[in-house]
Amino acid sequence: MPDLIHDRPPDSSPGTPAGPGESARQQAIKRIEHKRRFWGTTGASAVGMIILVVIWAMSEYHNAGGWPSQGFSQSSGIHDVWNYWIIYPLIAWAAIVGTHAWLVFARKPVSDRDIQRELDRQAGKGES
Repeated sequence: MPDLIHDRPPDSSPGTPAGPGESARQQAIKRIEHKRRFWGTTGASAVGMIILVVIWAMSEYHNAGGWPSQGFSQSSGIHDVWNYWIIYPLIAWAAIVGTHAWLVFARKPVSDRDIQRELDRQAGKGES
């Protein structure tokens, strides 16, 4: 079985400070973990949403007495008309997954330049 990937390469000792290359490596590992977590949680929540849609369809089929041949409405219990409440959790789920995707894929990691800019801004603000 191959060794697990650790935060440090095997040739470095735990007490040595991380250099610029090591910092980039740690950041890359962290980004990979975030992407894997995104796909895992998105897949699991998609399965949950599919189960919810199946339960909704079964209950609406039973309540309306058949398929929605007369369409959809906000009312329940009308023959051949299904209640469309399922769109609300689907919209909320899509918004949550979209936000999570933006956080994982679109946001760039903090760079040394960003850190220096913030330090310079704080130093200039403190002297005023």
